[in-house]
Amino acid sequence: MESLAQQISIDRSSPVPLYFQFAQQLQTLIESGVLPPGTRLSNEITMADQFGLSRPTMRHAMQHLVDKGLLARQRGVGTRVVTNRIRRQLEFTSLYEDLERDQRRPSTEVLSIEATPADSVVAAALRVDVGAEVVAIQRLRLADGEPIAIMHNHLAAGLVELNRDALCGAGLYQLLRRAGIALSTAEQTIGARKATAAEAKLLGETRGATLLTMVRTAHDESGRPVEYGSHVYRASRYSFEMTVAAH
Repeated sequence: MESLAQQISIDRSSPVPLYFQFAQQLQTLIESGVLPPGTRLSNEITMADQFGLSRPTMRHAMQHLVDKGLLARQRGVGTRVVTNRIRRQLEFTSLYEDLERDQRRPSTEVLSIEATPADSVVAAALRVDVGAEVVAIQRLRLADGEPIAIMHNHLAAGLVELNRDALCGAGLYQLLRRAGIALSTAEQTIGARKATAAEAKLLGETRGATLLTMVRTAHDESGRPVEYGSHVYRASRYSFEMTVAAH
């Protein structure tokens, strides 16, 4: 097998942060099976020297993949690839629509809506320049009056007019469709982590409670990314279900 140095290249002229370039390419190698579960990686100091990156940059890249559940650190053993995160296509609907379908009386508290410069993660997802203006929305979604999820969404500026009243009365995807934006495909990752103190307070959970996570980038019919979402759900109140079929 080729060495990592032969499979990962860093473009120092790119606006994409160096840690994210490295992490994304390493993630591709893991998810494609080139680096199978159990593969041990060199220590961060050695890898930083190998790729000409600073140690903090390499540490940031590795922590990014640890947080995504693709790498695990173990004292005395080092960093290794763990079992790939399971990915399955779910229905292309918003949480609001799912709750309506299940007659769970959805409601929304808009925590913030503002124009903000795109950070490296949002810029990569929406294919805009780092620092480009995007619309950032944060909402608390409730079902039958009980908090169920915190949703962070980013959209390219000028894509659709949004206000608090509209966001309280419908799901984001419903509003996009009403604006003539035909959603076609999405890439999403489902995982889990512990709640922060702020998240626990909003959701009525104890600090450190388990939350389900979903990160999704939605595309229109032309393949253009139109929305990037990062959501957390109460694991005690919500689950993802999917149907799989043998071929």
